[in-house]
Amino acid sequence: MTTNAELWARREAAVPRGVASAHQRFFERGDNAEAFDAEGQRYIDLASGIAVCNTGHGDPRIVAAVKAQLDRFSHCSFQVTPYESYIALAEQLNAIAPIQGPVKTIFFTTGAEALENAVKVARAHTGRRGIITFQGGYHGRTLLTLAMTGKVLPYKAKFGPMPTDVFHTRFPIPYHGFDEGQAIEALEAVFASSIEPSAVAAIVLEPVLGEGGFYNASYKFFAALREICDRHGILLVADEVQSGFARTGRMFAMDWVNEATGVRPDIMTIAKAMAGGFPISGVMGRAEVMDAPDMGGLGGTYGGSPLGCVAGLEVLKIIAEDRLCERAVAIGDAIKGRLRSLQQRGLGFIGDVRGPGAMVAMELVQDRDPARPDPALTKRIVAEAAEEGLLMLSCGIRGNVIRFLPALSASDAIIEEAMDRLERVLLRVGEAG
Repeated sequence: MTTNAELWARREAAVPRGVASAHQRFFERGDNAEAFDAEGQRYIDLASGIAVCNTGHGDPRIVAAVKAQLDRFSHCSFQVTPYESYIALAEQLNAIAPIQGPVKTIFFTTGAEALENAVKVARAHTGRRGIITFQGGYHGRTLLTLAMTGKVLPYKAKFGPMPTDVFHTRFPIPYHGFDEGQAIEALEAVFASSIEPSAVAAIVLEPVLGEGGFYNASYKFFAALREICDRHGILLVADEVQSGFARTGRMFAMDWVNEATGVRPDIMTIAKAMAGGFPISGVMGRAEVMDAPDMGGLGGTYGGSPLGCVAGLEVLKIIAEDRLCERAVAIGDAIKGRLRSLQQRGLGFIGDVRGPGAMVAMELVQDRDPARPDPALTKRIVAEAAEEGLLMLSCGIRGNVIRFLPALSASDAIIEEAMDRLERVLLRVGEAG
């Protein structure tokens, strides 16, 4: 049997250090919400490939659909000879998008590629150059999306200069003492000091910050942004790469916003969980906006892979048939309930527990003080949880947030087992002081 240590040594010799791995455990096999490493050790997967496997590992319905497509063809490029699954997936997504219709959708391969093309579409439609994004937001690792991403380490260091005409403002995080009103004032300051509103093509934000720490943009903030965008002719772009496909308890996080306020984005970017682990991404938007680029101005060799399209169609069926939106709420409530119970039992390092649906975060601080983040403790808990058989990820502007992204198909028993194991870790850490 090849050990994890042996594989890690090979990895160190063959792979650049710039690509990090959160765990020195090599994924060998997945089964719904469980993972097994090269040494046969079992883990409960609370990362899901960074919110990709919302439908779990190896759902047989997705596997069957992809196998059937492989028997027909794996690639031809939609730009050479189109195929029906691409059209069918676009039609179904257009029908459910929380965007003022008619809607059109184009497919790509990665989330970063979707964000780059959303910017291209916005600039083509408005004839403007400027893009405004938020501190703590994460939009990708290509140069343009790095410019849009609101965190320097580890993403931007050594990679400058960045593309121009991208401006950052502060995201509202009341837990950090910065509310919606202050965030709107900060945005107005950008207009006054950095770029005039008439030169801004789009304001781009995640409805729930992903890498930034799972902070929600409030309904009040979205309503204010929508008013500002409408007043100045700016497009509102929602980055749903991590929050989409039932993760928050709705198909998209913007569904919650639309239901509460009537606010809808002009463009949305999607990826990650849309195909159950197969690489595909997309840009959805108002038809007249999406049609702004000239013919041939959008595309990509692998964009809208046939394998990704058939998997995406199956994911939409599974979300509906298995009621995964409702399941996300139930899973998230169970996780948040256990964490808040531990918080009330005196674990003062659990500063905040939050998140919509099964997009849950636990922020770790010193002595319940939001101003004193504890990234060292965060790393320790992630490492000790792995020893207890839990695969977890950290995130956050300050590196002090643990995120929970289990498969939405996970059973109650699996979620309870995961929280029992995590509780042992947290209590042990608490006793150690």
